[in-house]
Amino acid sequence: SDLRHMQRTRSVDNVQFLPFLTTDVNNLGWLSYGVLKGDWTLIIVNSVGAVLQTLYILAYLRYSPRKAKVIQTKSTQNLSFSLTIATLLTSASWSFYGFRLRDPYIMVPNLPGILTSIIRLWLFWKYSLGQDKNYRLLQT
Repeated sequence: SDLRHMQRTRSVDNVQFLPFLTTDVNNLGWLSYGVLKGDWTLIIVNSVGAVLQTLYILAYLRYSPRKAKVIQTKSTQNLSFSLTIATLLTSASWSFYGFRLRDPYIMVPNLPGILTSIIRLWLFWKYSLGQDKNYRLLQT
């Protein structure tokens, strides 16, 4: 749906870039693990996922003007809080699982998802008070 929206509107509007990037990195990590283990299920599924995510990234770059909207506007209105939490929980779960198994091929590819989620949570914290600047202070 994000790709269709970008193609139809010829802009990225409220579509986020980081989920495409972290998912692509995650797919590439799992693809590497599949190749290492010789697991064709992991290889096929993550090859398809990596190709699709790379296409999404290319489409995003095509329709995206240069901007850092969150920092410029000091508002997290264009970030999805629920997607940030979901990415953090999923990446952390896989990393902990890899840590428990002492398997860096599971743990390491999920670290970028944790890092980018923490950065987005920091942005939510930093700019939470600046989201609605269209109010007037009451005079007492």
